[in-house]
Amino acid sequence: MIRKSLLLLAALAVSQFSHAQIGDVLKKAKTVVTEATGGALSQEDAGKGLKEALNTGVSEAVSFLSAQDGYFKSPYKILVPEEAQKVVSRLKNVPGFSNVEADLTERMNRAAEDAAKKAGPIFVSAITKMSFQDALNILMGNPDAATRYLEKTTYQQLYNEFKPVIQESLDKVNARSYWKSAVTAYNKIPLVEKTNPELDDHVTKKALAGMFGLVETKEKDIRSNPKLRTSELLKKVFAQQDKK
Repeated sequence: MIRKSLLLLAALAVSQFSHAQIGDVLKKAKTVVTEATGGALSQEDAGKGLKEALNTGVSEAVSFLSAQDGYFKSPYKILVPEEAQKVVSRLKNVPGFSNVEADLTERMNRAAEDAAKKAGPIFVSAITKMSFQDALNILMGNPDAATRYLEKTTYQQLYNEFKPVIQESLDKVNARSYWKSAVTAYNKIPLVEKTNPELDDHVTKKALAGMFGLVETKEKDIRSNPKLRTSELLKKVFAQQDKK
């Protein structure tokens, strides 16, 4: 209310002066409003505060997902691709493949956990390069604005980094050879439509979807929960967001 009143007075005052005097009047009005509201948030503060929050959020997300069972026993668990379900379904009664879905699911998630370690440096680089204006726009944007910014600026690089690790990790747990033997067994079943769904792309995309999903959760937490703002800068920066 004080802020609105002060701005109204400033506007009325401006109408009484020449163009040469307007700039000085607005500068004084801004100073009065700033003092009345406890200090304005500079672009530098906004940038530093948002980067601090993002670094914390992505660090926690990467640490969580790259740990044992980070994907496998979490809401971000990677499931067998939809197009592979018919293979899984038909192989349940084939000797040696009765547990193909459970085995494959665990192996895919272990591969994603290995690849998740690659995400940290890529996220940090994108956050470091973020401009103050980007940070201010994100701060005052939607609850997932920071996550969407990171997704836009890092997705392709993450995909390129994740996929070779996924492939190597899938091979380390024999997932690709296991899946190849499963598909071979399936394709020998009379009258079935031959198939060969690839695991690499599926696991990579699902691993990244889980990564950005968790980063988004971390972002929304710090935006909505003042208790998670653990530094004075974070408190100052997100207090401005709370007022919007």
